[in-house]
Amino acid sequence: MKEELFEQLDFSVNKQYEQIIDDLLEKQYSVVDDFFQTEEIDRLRTSLLAKYEEDQFKKSAIGNRTNELIEKAIRGDFILWMNEAEAGDTEKIFFNKINNLIDYLNKTCFMGILHKEFHYAVYPKGTFYKRHLDTFQNDSRRKLSIVSYLNDENWLKTNGGELVIYKEDGSEEVIYPLPGRVVIFESQILEHEVKEVKNSERFSITGWLKTR
Repeated sequence: MKEELFEQLDFSVNKQYEQIIDDLLEKQYSVVDDFFQTEEIDRLRTSLLAKYEEDQFKKSAIGNRTNELIEKAIRGDFILWMNEAEAGDTEKIFFNKINNLIDYLNKTCFMGILHKEFHYAVYPKGTFYKRHLDTFQNDSRRKLSIVSYLNDENWLKTNGGELVIYKEDGSEEVIYPLPGRVVIFESQILEHEVKEVKNSERFSITGWLKTR
């Protein structure tokens, strides 16, 4: 039945995306270690660093863009919002892959994802993000949260900055920000936090897939 639906929609099964879907259905999050190729991660990290050195980043805030509050005791990262319409060749690598995933989710799961928002993120040494949920009282459109890690191949687990997902059964899942790793999880269900970065800096692209 599923194969017949795929034939009607004129596209082939993507095993990686199917695994993401299975993970989301089973445990509400998915960890993918080969979503981007090594050279793609290197290019995105180089672009992030160039913009960071040009002081294009700003201190992160709590809440959405209409209700922002900077609070160092809760969140310490620096961010730069990414504009797909103005994306250069490097950022297009990221958006093309994300758009492919969105198309697949909408066609196979009828998720109704119509919008997305992403930003580069830098966590300097000593920064963190306390336990929270990726949704707001005045905006509940976020469906899936996506974190793409851009750290280099020499990143050590002892550097900290791990993502902790708090599951509904009370257990925890600790996910290290290894280069090329992508984490996708239910925005409105799973609380999570970023542990303190103990050494170096933690680089990523973070964002959300949103419904109407």
